Amino acid sequence: MTRPVPPAPADETLPDKVETWPHLIRVELLVALVCMILLVVWSIVIDAPLEAPANPNRTPDPSKAPWYFVGLQEILVYFDPWIAGVMVPGFIIVGLMLIPYIDPNPSGNGYYTWRQRRFAISTFLFGFLGLWILPILIGVFCRGPGWAWYWPWQSWEVPHTHLMPSKNLSDLLGVPDGLPAFALGAVAVLGWYALGYVFYRWKRERIRAIGLDGWRYAVVAFLMLSMMAIPLKITLRLALDLKYLWVTPWFNI
Repeated sequence: MTRPVPPAPADETLPDKVETWPHLIRVELLVALVCMILLVVWSIVIDAPLEAPANPNRTPDPSKAPWYFVGLQEILVYFDPWIAGVMVPGFIIVGLMLIPYIDPNPSGNGYYTWRQRRFAISTFLFGFLGLWILPILIGVFCRGPGWAWYWPWQSWEVPHTHLMPSKNLSDLLGVPDGLPAFALGAVAVLGWYALGYVFYRWKRERIRAIGLDGWRYAVVAFLMLSMMAIPLKITLRLALDLKYLWVTPWFNI
């Protein structure tokens, strides 16, 4: 049975409710006006970074997508195109759609709270800042010709000769190609997702106490492990020159 978390104690000197107008709408209007003024001044003072007209006979290097897609372009370095371009955005959309169905906690509805929403707020900040904004910043400021890594203070005139890594997990561990390499990759990837079941067996009483039944926990655990797998794979790629964990005839992870 779901046991709701009691709300934080209210201040007796404050009213329980306030009217949307004028208390909320007035503040939102002032914030919108300030943001509009800042954007207008910024657009007048700073010129847009337009490049030369497109030349079909000369492809720019690096060829970057618009800034809001550069993060996905950066993730393409570490994953197969269908994973970085299809599955990752799909998980984001599906995960956002499932939030009302997998979160039974009524605390925080209609008011702001950190104490009762630590997990939700931390997960959002990690996903938005760490998995969306950070790849955009890397793609915009740290990727130069050949999509090589350049620190912001390094000149693109000096070419980087470091080749893109091409070693898989089976190559690092000396496992022969074919079925042994396939089995090793399956154990590594499926073993990662098995951590969700191990955690459930360890904390199942606490998980049930907050209202997460079996299917809700399974969805949350799968999405969380998938989200954590992205920075883990990026770290392995940058630290160990690891390209893929699981190599199959159909997909590579």
